[in-house]
Amino acid sequence: MPSFEDEASLAFAALPLPRRPDAPRLSHARGELLRRIEIVDQHGERRDIDIPSERPLTVFLDKRELVTLMTLGASPELLVLGYLLNQNLIARVGEVESIDVDWSVEAAAIKTHAGVTGLAEKTARRVVTTGCGQGTVFGDAMAQIDAVRLPSAQAARIDQGTLLRILESMRARDNVHRQAGSVHGCALFSGSDMLVFVEDVGRHNAIDTIAGWMAMHGVSGGDKVFYTTGRLTSEMVMKSAHMGVPIIVSRNGVTAMGHELAVRLGMTLFGRAANRHFLCYSGAERFDAQPQVQEPARALADE
Repeated sequence: MPSFEDEASLAFAALPLPRRPDAPRLSHARGELLRRIEIVDQHGERRDIDIPSERPLTVFLDKRELVTLMTLGASPELLVLGYLLNQNLIARVGEVESIDVDWSVEAAAIKTHAGVTGLAEKTARRVVTTGCGQGTVFGDAMAQIDAVRLPSAQAARIDQGTLLRILESMRARDNVHRQAGSVHGCALFSGSDMLVFVEDVGRHNAIDTIAGWMAMHGVSGGDKVFYTTGRLTSEMVMKSAHMGVPIIVSRNGVTAMGHELAVRLGMTLFGRAANRHFLCYSGAERFDAQPQVQEPARALADE
């Protein structure tokens, strides 16, 4: 079985960047990402396999219980920070003083500098989403979506060669899903360079963790591409928009509401994207098609 360090690199990897001066203090909670169990296969043979360790994390914001997230826990502090930002519960990372995760009590304690104005009103309406592990979106997050302003099609673009290199990078990556299954992976790219990669039991958790990483390091989203293995629901599109990322690539498909929201915001969605194949569901004006571009050699060899 891999060491903890090996497990952590499978589920979370990021480019080392300096933290923002106003970034909060984070604990560095460690926990088991994989658990070994015995199974019986179709031949009646017993053997050991690894499965992801799903665990609850109850979030307390200034001592008020907010939500319980079911998570793999690869980087729980960044998950919690990104959740606050994507839910519009805080506007800036500098509002948070510290985030402490204690797995012995399965809790995350967030302390802000001056409290959250209107917290009761912001959290009054909850929407249970289609997210794996069952996600929760507070009604205020969707109400604020029209305030999002993304870069123009001229300022944020992607060409076919870059898209294919992104797909090859994700295909070749060693990860928890390859070893144990049952998780979703998300990544943020600058061009075809991967900046951060996260796996979790729910794709909404993975994107929130990326949002937290971006906030901690002052990384803007306007010229980035977000990749996910999960389907593009309205929640995923909304969170990418909150992060300022106008281009999303998914190995899966898109829901009608996700597509409607992307069109409304001027976002570019690629789905069913694997090897040389993809569909551009919206925002084709950001895409420089190059049909003559060939798939990288390694991917071609696999077909």
